[in-house]
Amino acid sequence: MWRRWNDVFQDKLGHSGRSYVSELLQARNDWAHQKPFSNDEAYRVADTASRLLKMVSAGDKAAQVEQISHELLRLRFQTEAKKAKEGAEGQKTPETTTLAGLKPWREVVNPHHDVANGRYLQAEFAADLSQVLAGTAEAEYQDPVEFFRRTYLTEGLLNMLVTGVRRLTSQGGDPVVQLQTAFGGGKTHSMLALYHLCGGGITLSDFPGGERLGERINHADLPEANRAVLVGTALDPSKPRDYPDAKVHTLWGELAYQLGGAEAYAIVAQADQKSVSPNSNTLTELLDKFGPCLIMIDEFVAYARNIYKVDGLPSGSFDSVTTFIQALTEAVRAPDSMLLISLPESDIEVGGEAGKEALNRLAHIVGRIESVWKPVTATESFEIVRRRLFANEVDYAARDAVLQAFSNMYRNSAGEFPSGVAERDYYERMVSAYPIHPNYLTGCTRTGPRWSGSSAPGRAAPDGERDPSTVEPNDASLLIMPGTIPLAATPVRNELLRYLPDTWTAVFDKDVDGQNRCRSKLMGTCPCWAGIRARRVARTVFVGSALRWRASGCAAWRKHGSVWGARSLGNQRPFLAMPYAG
Repeated sequence: MWRRWNDVFQDKLGHSGRSYVSELLQARNDWAHQKPFSNDEAYRVADTASRLLKMVSAGDKAAQVEQISHELLRLRFQTEAKKAKEGAEGQKTPETTTLAGLKPWREVVNPHHDVANGRYLQAEFAADLSQVLAGTAEAEYQDPVEFFRRTYLTEGLLNMLVTGVRRLTSQGGDPVVQLQTAFGGGKTHSMLALYHLCGGGITLSDFPGGERLGERINHADLPEANRAVLVGTALDPSKPRDYPDAKVHTLWGELAYQLGGAEAYAIVAQADQKSVSPNSNTLTELLDKFGPCLIMIDEFVAYARNIYKVDGLPSGSFDSVTTFIQALTEAVRAPDSMLLISLPESDIEVGGEAGKEALNRLAHIVGRIESVWKPVTATESFEIVRRRLFANEVDYAARDAVLQAFSNMYRNSAGEFPSGVAERDYYERMVSAYPIHPNYLTGCTRTGPRWSGSSAPGRAAPDGERDPSTVEPNDASLLIMPGTIPLAATPVRNELLRYLPDTWTAVFDKDVDGQNRCRSKLMGTCPCWAGIRARRVARTVFVGSALRWRASGCAAWRKHGSVWGARSLGNQRPFLAMPYAG
């Protein structure tokens, strides 16, 4: 692949795919030369392999590799949990300068069981429609009741569910809904919400917020629809899919079989076997006979770019597939049918020239008829993350005391913090995000200012100025903030550096949390840093800088090449709420 990249793969896999191939090539060479691999290095290889396999629609192989990566993660968590337990024995809770009467977040709210016991996997945080369809997803996604118990009904999601119920009960509504958000913006999770709601396995009384939905639909019965889910990364355009009573070649064959088995497939069998798109009349007949029908198409661009300029595939040509999408958008105008289709905004998802052409073609087709929907606002995303990671049982009095202390600090020292943080709206953000400081979430999602709640030099914030090396059982922080994130932990370090140029590795190891960091020398020679915890400051600057670089392609860091060079970047200071020393 590497040797033939420009001739064969560049247009379809793009820059991200080339990076995956390069990394795997190096891993293969290291293996061939009998270089030992640590658990974390093996996981990195497995994760990269899984991503590349998904890009080329090798869904079954990707699932096998994901199982390997999950097992590696579980082994690592078991090892780290054992070390943490041994290290915690006999240790005292570190001293803090926390204001009297305020409780650490660990005494106010508990993580979910899987998070607290080290079984939480980032891969399981993301919904996967193909796994749900196959019945292999985690319980929190597979089981409708458990799914909604952990799902926060944002205003956007609620509106989409109302539209779906109305549409599938012949009460009007938009027949085609386009979901277009940035990578990780909630498209698949929102599709899954409607999938479970209209599958007949849940009632409104089964989940929190059900009464809100009931009021919007006048407490009507939920529809039990026939559902079809087409996930581009799980379908191989070069291989037919074998079912007990049918052999399916194309997207339209897969659609029909999922809606009504062999009987439905017979309606499009001829078109499927010839790999030619059926017309809208044929699809209308299909939807009329097996309605109400809920159709979801996810990762279409990933599927289409693999057949771009390729002839003779069982899936049909690129033009046939896009013609099918156009015919489908016309057929779903039937009163009790609905189509949800996701479009990526991230270049990582789009890929090279083939992906861009597929996206442009699809956007043009659905743009004539669809209702564009975006599921999550910035504030709502805080609640989504909090609900996934932490239990609903909260000591509200203790929480409010902590947040009020932060709010008072921002208000009493307005000149040292960005504008707006002392306002009521920001207090509401802190409530939604607790126990995570909203700055950390806004930075990670690139939806707001990138600054830290660290206190100014010489004055303790409500959280104090401690230096925890990791977020562990004896950590007594009031909130989880950028300065308390354990950047030295291998999984955290690898995940952050994965999205940054190679030059950032040296910056990290030398100045932030690496073994050869030089910040301790600086702390001993510069009086202006007296009383400031170096690691916490370095973490805060690094997290804010990395996010800012990713958002704007900041050249200043490439020029200075050091966290401590930040003191001369006067116009780059919004991400750190304290004056630069020196």
